[in-house]
Amino acid sequence: MLCLFRPTPSTLSKMRRSSNERGLSLVATLWILTILSVLATQLLHSIYLERRVQANFTDRTKYNFAAKAGFEHTIAVLRGDRTPFDSLGEDWASTVEGSIEDGITDGDFLIYQVDIIDESSKVNVNTVEVDTIQRLLDSIGYENVQSPNQSLADSIVASRPFRTVRDLAKVPGMTTTLLYGRQQPSVGGLTIEESETQNIPGLIEITTVHSVDTNTDASGQTRLNIKNAESQQLVQLRGNNNQPVFSQGEADSLIQQRDSIGNIGDILNLKAITEQTFNSIRDRIRTDGSEDNEGVVNINTADANEFQTLDGIDEGIANRIIDHRNTQGNFQNVDAIKDVNLVTANEFKSIVDKISTTDDEILNGLINVNTASLEILQLLPGMDESKAQAIITRRESEPENSQQTQAQSQDEIEGNPFTDVGQLLDVEGIDPNTFQQIAGLVTYRSHGFLVEAAGVDARGRAIASCTGVVDRTGQAVTIKYWRQN
Repeated sequence: MLCLFRPTPSTLSKMRRSSNERGLSLVATLWILTILSVLATQLLHSIYLERRVQANFTDRTKYNFAAKAGFEHTIAVLRGDRTPFDSLGEDWASTVEGSIEDGITDGDFLIYQVDIIDESSKVNVNTVEVDTIQRLLDSIGYENVQSPNQSLADSIVASRPFRTVRDLAKVPGMTTTLLYGRQQPSVGGLTIEESETQNIPGLIEITTVHSVDTNTDASGQTRLNIKNAESQQLVQLRGNNNQPVFSQGEADSLIQQRDSIGNIGDILNLKAITEQTFNSIRDRIRTDGSEDNEGVVNINTADANEFQTLDGIDEGIANRIIDHRNTQGNFQNVDAIKDVNLVTANEFKSIVDKISTTDDEILNGLINVNTASLEILQLLPGMDESKAQAIITRRESEPENSQQTQAQSQDEIEGNPFTDVGQLLDVEGIDPNTFQQIAGLVTYRSHGFLVEAAGVDARGRAIASCTGVVDRTGQAVTIKYWRQN
């Protein structure tokens, strides 16, 4: 006989509660599993990030050391550079690349790349004249930038000296765009998106406070300060073919006029006959008349011996008077004898690297004609684009005597670098007047360099870098500025 079980209401209630409890337990279990999964995921992600951070820190640390190794290698390169000039045709001017062993992974190497920039290829804002700063501002399109009370160029001069170029940011009227540069379309009328862009340099790229040179000639000898040199020292100066440039009388004339010498180029303005000498001989010279006046010298016909009968005129000055008469024609009056120059441009060219107007051992702010750009060279007084280009063309040309240039270096030298400031007179367009204006403002070498070193990975990406300025004016190379990027 079949017997059916019919649960009572209380039994059904218990069954429902049991079912609900099992459901709640399942839900709770699922939530716990979900939370544990999230926590596990977060933990794994945290471990992953920590490992990545640790790996990045390790990589950055390694590549920092690679960058520093490149920096130290560069110091060794600059210390070993013994050429009496510095030019873009030397090895240091190209990107230097090398490697060091990876101290963590055996057998691996870390690569560094270094760029060396001559600080004397830039304008030194601590030394340059205000008009040159204004021309510099004009050249990069910011000629109208002014502070409320004075021009920006005047504000820069008033704020000197600067410890770094970045300190220019503190100058009243200075803008971020002016300091760091900008981009603008290379095709007029088009937007940046519609055309290629060109960089407009900022002052931070083309100015410096670290351009330095030593006050020595190409052979390393201390230059003679003509502002306080004795006459005997001047007489001993040698020019072309190792011949003396000044006689005793000419040396005395230079000494009488040296208060008028501001920069080295002013020597070309000095005269063989000083005002003092002229006043002492005025009554004993003439330009015409009979030959019967005893003791009176006709300056249009006299020979060297006759001129030497006059006070203050020796053989050297006498020959200069005669050379002037032969090239310029007879003197129209006795005062015209004061037009005779003390030195010729060719003589000045032969001694300009041996003389100075200061006893300072270090010279700041000179521009290197071997490394400066067209834009920088044409900022110099008396210069324009064609003259600046002529300098660049000359230094990039094939030298007439390559063996002489190569003998000054163990490395291959490209181009025809200047090895003496006087060689500028050989450049087309650089006449004596232009040379006179720039002679005391330029050099053919540098002792201050900006070094930008980077540790790069296998794909050529810079992982870490450092920047510094080194100075080699002393016995040891010193670091004047350092920044870890």
